[in-house]
Amino acid sequence: MKLAGGGPGPHTFSMNFLNHRNWPFGLVLLAVAALCATGVCADEIRLKDGRKLHGVIVGYEDNMFKVKTDFGYELVEKNKIASIIPDTPAEPASAKKEPEPKPGSEAEAKATPATEPAAPKKEKPAISVNANARPEIPVPAKATADANAPALKTATAAPKTALLTTTPPPPPPKEEPPPKREEIQGNLYINHEFGFRMYKAPSWQIIDGAGQTLPNAIVAMGTPNESTLLVVGHEKNKAALEAAAQSVEKRLHDVYENYRLLSQRKTVVGGRPGIEYRYRGLAEDHDWSGTLSVVAQGDDVLTVLGMTFADSDLIQIQENVIARSIASLEFGKF
Repeated sequence: MKLAGGGPGPHTFSMNFLNHRNWPFGLVLLAVAALCATGVCADEIRLKDGRKLHGVIVGYEDNMFKVKTDFGYELVEKNKIASIIPDTPAEPASAKKEPEPKPGSEAEAKATPATEPAAPKKEKPAISVNANARPEIPVPAKATADANAPALKTATAAPKTALLTTTPPPPPPKEEPPPKREEIQGNLYINHEFGFRMYKAPSWQIIDGAGQTLPNAIVAMGTPNESTLLVVGHEKNKAALEAAAQSVEKRLHDVYENYRLLSQRKTVVGGRPGIEYRYRGLAEDHDWSGTLSVVAQGDDVLTVLGMTFADSDLIQIQENVIARSIASLEFGKF
């Protein structure tokens, strides 16, 4: 199925994803290849017949998904997929409850406090009898003490005026709004969580939910007809920059048909060392021109993947916009 304007066909990466917008298949496939580490973010693909596959979608042709698993490649029809769920680490097992002591056991005997000995019974006082007088019954000591005790004051009802003047409890403090994760100021995209900003072309739109749909994706943006796309991702990688960049670039070979690496060079992006790759490749019946920049960010790397239709009259303009956006990348607190 093709979108109006000749863009890539729609593809929903997860069945419970946003209802108001479908992701283009080209964006999902290309961004997953560039942002998802091999062996780290294998997804669980649940089929309608109850089967489950664990792997990464690396291709799509004739309504068939090409899934790379630990046992090789497998073709799955699009209509047979129920959902695709990213893997998450298992939660730690909860602490086991200690077994309760059985009745009559030694543990229960220790837990049960010793019973106090019963108080001795008091004998009833003797009653003296006199023929000329009434029998006298001695008054118990407790009654005598109660008789000598001062009289208790009776509680008086609180006046109604006191109830009316009671100070109400203070209202609970208002919760502070969460800090902004990202924002747009004019033609600038600013990400406060990862501490960077970059140029956003006026015609580009932010594609909502990139972090929920694409593994390791921070933001995705592009033209309304989806002929030009740019995806920024964050990838944990303790290897040297050159080795990390090569592993990311190699994943593009599985995404494009007739993949061709045009150039490779070391560069500096936002004051940090990086490696840039320029390439061409066929996907979704279009020839794509792409630029991949891998930038060092501490022990991790930041990946910036920009791509546009190479079979369009606007290729030169869009390539310049992508280059300007990557070159404008700045790091810091804004």
